[in-house]
Amino acid sequence: MTNIFHMLDPMIIIKTLGLIGVLIIVFAESGLFFGFFFPGDSLLFTAGLLASQHLINIETLVIGAFVCAVLGDSVGYWFGKKVGPKIFTKEDSIFFHKKHIERAQNFYNEYGNKTIFLARFVPIVRTFAPIVAGVGQMKYRNFLTYNIIGGFVWAFGMTLGGYFLGEAIPNIDKYILPIILLIVLLSIMPIIIEGFKKR
Repeated sequence: MTNIFHMLDPMIIIKTLGLIGVLIIVFAESGLFFGFFFPGDSLLFTAGLLASQHLINIETLVIGAFVCAVLGDSVGYWFGKKVGPKIFTKEDSIFFHKKHIERAQNFYNEYGNKTIFLARFVPIVRTFAPIVAGVGQMKYRNFLTYNIIGGFVWAFGMTLGGYFLGEAIPNIDKYILPIILLIVLLSIMPIIIEGFKKR
């Protein structure tokens, strides 16, 4: 278990896989159902911090993250459209749990088309929302609009947030771990709040 968390550490991911690895993970987490466990928020924020130290090119990072986020969501949408409602009867496996798709469905029922934008900022829901939109036959034009807006705000917000914080605070690398923990806590807060509401 410790090794899994170690492998999902944003710093380790970036140092091991580099910029290309970051972009592949953003793509996977945005719409491939097995990508839900990737740390998208903290990964982009950390990459932004490292970009402020000139270890990553910020322009390539921001534009690449935006494009991969939009493409990943689109793949998720078309997968959902192709598979259809039978995804709700799929058996649980290592990479798939019905509770995740049901959570995304509840989110979609509550917020409608805006889910595609809002889900960008909610881990796990971010991965399954485009799949649910495809299953629900949401018009692709509407989906793409919310997808582009959400992908833009999320990718630019996370990476540039990390970048400008790194520019503003000297020796930011000393504080990366607590900052990452804060980002992770904030990103899972909606799920925690949802759990308390259900209780």
